[in-house]
Amino acid sequence: MKVDLLCSGSKGNSCLVRTQRSSIVIDCGSTKKYLMASLQSVSQDIQALDALLVTHSHKDHISQLKHFEHLPIYSYCDLDVQDHRCIKPLDRFIIGDMQITVIGLSHDAPNTVGYVIEDGCQKLVYITDTGYLPNHEKAYLENADHYIFESNHDMEMLMHTARPMFVKQRILSDSGHLSNEDASHNITSLINTKTKNIVLAHLSQEANVPELALDVLNDTFLKKDLRSSNIRIQAAPQFGIVSIED
Repeated sequence: MKVDLLCSGSKGNSCLVRTQRSSIVIDCGSTKKYLMASLQSVSQDIQALDALLVTHSHKDHISQLKHFEHLPIYSYCDLDVQDHRCIKPLDRFIIGDMQITVIGLSHDAPNTVGYVIEDGCQKLVYITDTGYLPNHEKAYLENADHYIFESNHDMEMLMHTARPMFVKQRILSDSGHLSNEDASHNITSLINTKTKNIVLAHLSQEANVPELALDVLNDTFLKKDLRSSNIRIQAAPQFGIVSIED
C-alpha cells in the first residue's frame, strides 16, 4: 500500500491510496491547479483512478468534485453526482483489492465519515473532522499499520485567536474537531506493535503548529510508557505531500 496525503487542513483535503491493483482518492478539496499538479507529481492519472471516497460535504473536502464525476463516488452525505454510491457507517465494500469499512464520525456537516482501508497485508485508518471518536467504532480502528488522524488545535491557542466565541465553541464541541490531546489519547489507545506510520492531519493554521501537535503526541507516548521508536510520526502541512510507503 502506498499513501500520499496531498493536502490537509481548512483550505483543502485530499489523499491518494494505491495498492497493487487499485487506486482511490479520499476527498477532493483544494484548488484545481494544486490538486492536479499534486496527482501529476506522484504519477497518478486522474482518469486511471478507480473511485472517489468523500468524508463529508464541506467545501474544503469536495471543492473539485466536478473533476472526479467520471468515477464512482462513495459517500454517506448527499451529493449531486451521476454515479453516487450511497454508504453508511459500518458498511464494508470492495474496490479492486481494497476492503473499505465506513466509520461514522461526529461533525457539523451531515453524515460525516472516516474510512479504514485494508489490502490483505496492510491497514490504513483515515479519521479527520470529528469532535470525538465513538467508542463502539474504536474496535475497527485498532492495530493498523498506518494512521492519518486529525490533530486540529491546541485549546489555549484556539481561545487566543480572533475567531468569534461561537466558532470556538463549535470547534470544541462534540461535533467540531479533535484537539491535540484528544488525538494523542485516541491514537495511543489504538496502535500496537505493527503500527509503522502516524500522520497528524487537519492542523489548524491559526490554533496549532506542527511542533506542538508532535510534542503532545510524544508526551502521551511517554506518559503511557509506550515505545514510539519504530513508528514514523509526521505532522501534515496544509499544502505539501506527505507520503507513506511500507
